[in-house]
Amino acid sequence: MEKKQARGGFSSSLGFILAAAGSAIGLGNLWRFPYLAAKDGGGLFVFIYIIFALTFGFALMTTEIAIGRKTGLSPYQAYGKINKKFGFLGVIATVVPIIIFPYYCVIGGWVTKYAFTYVSGGASTIKSTGFNEFFGGFITANVSPIIWFIVFMLLTALVVVLGVDKGIENASKIMMPILFVLIIGISGYSLTLKHTDENGITRTALEGLKIYLVPDFTGMTVAKFVTVALDAMGQMFYSMSLAMGIMITYGSYCKKDSNLVSSVNQIEIFDTSVALLAGLIMIPTVFAFQGKDGLAASGPGLMFKSLPAIFDKMGTLGPIIGALFFILVLFAALTSSISLMETVASVFIDRFKMSRIKATAITFLSALVIGLTVCFGYNIWYFEANLPNGATGQQILDILDYISNSILLPIVSFLTCILIGWIAKPETVIDEVTSGLNGKKFKRQTLYIVMIKFVAPVLLLLIFLQAFNVFGFLSK
Repeated sequence: MEKKQARGGFSSSLGFILAAAGSAIGLGNLWRFPYLAAKDGGGLFVFIYIIFALTFGFALMTTEIAIGRKTGLSPYQAYGKINKKFGFLGVIATVVPIIIFPYYCVIGGWVTKYAFTYVSGGASTIKSTGFNEFFGGFITANVSPIIWFIVFMLLTALVVVLGVDKGIENASKIMMPILFVLIIGISGYSLTLKHTDENGITRTALEGLKIYLVPDFTGMTVAKFVTVALDAMGQMFYSMSLAMGIMITYGSYCKKDSNLVSSVNQIEIFDTSVALLAGLIMIPTVFAFQGKDGLAASGPGLMFKSLPAIFDKMGTLGPIIGALFFILVLFAALTSSISLMETVASVFIDRFKMSRIKATAITFLSALVIGLTVCFGYNIWYFEANLPNGATGQQILDILDYISNSILLPIVSFLTCILIGWIAKPETVIDEVTSGLNGKKFKRQTLYIVMIKFVAPVLLLLIFLQAFNVFGFLSK
């Protein structure tokens, strides 16, 4: 009984769905998805992403949530309960959020800084400093990024320490509806925008919408298609919070009589909808104000450099839209960081029988050490590294992101597919899924079996190989 009280659980299926969707909906949707879609030409990337989300993503998310609910344990112990020989996989799955959580909170601190600046009326300060210079000066400062990193992590810890139902569930029920209202409102407004540049050329957001949604096969090569497909596959993997132990942890808090199929479907819809709406905000807007060249050049700086410059060109509404946008991003970042912190804390609660307060405090302090290292990576410990995937000029944050997302995540998911697809057999998950269907049929059961046994392992292997630039020869 004590263990149950320590772990807690979601009070309703809605609470679980909103919390899991909140975990999936984060910076991956609002930052990474739009700039990858811009880089890869829009329509084709979006089309491939949706296909992967409905097949590949569905199979992996169903598996992780079912493992969590079946075992009632954090990822550290859950894999070993399915098969003792795979206990080591729980250790790897636990390392992933331990690495990601600190640097995610550093980026969350950046978002918090921008949200505070816009809400407090500081848009003019960003403009006077220079949009690129403001961001660069902030992240390379010695003290400011550390303060905002700690503020963001404290907000996260406050929710986690309150528990699953009183903290995570209640926070999700408040933040998620606000997030959806904001993103629908801002994306609708973005489509009304038009801009005439210094050369007298007028562009509309609706023209950018066509680029965003309609696949363009002009000049398509094998190399380009493979690049777009791998980007879409990797983004889906990152965006849906897979292989981070999160869905196993949240699944372990899920009631036994809940309908997992319905839950996964709704989480998929929420996550994909937000990603598409985020792209709807950014890509048509950037096209209207900066054209195709602006889309191509935006890259990872799209949110912190390009958009503030565009908000400035919107006139009196610009600072208001900027404030609403960064509040939206802050809420999305918080719901994801909460899930990451909860995943790590749940390991201490399950494995070492700690109280929630103590587990949260240890998670906070360990993340503080790693997060400080990331912050220092932009000033006193600055260096530039070249990664095996071909990326150059990378800092500590980039290296941690590479290790976790490009190496560990595909390894965890690949071995999970081997465990469920070939060792424990798909029936392990199917039985858990059907137990909450009240006699109804698992409609995508055949798709699930094919994906988990054959297709997903191959796709995961491709993602892993891409981390070492194996397909680089295609562009030569």
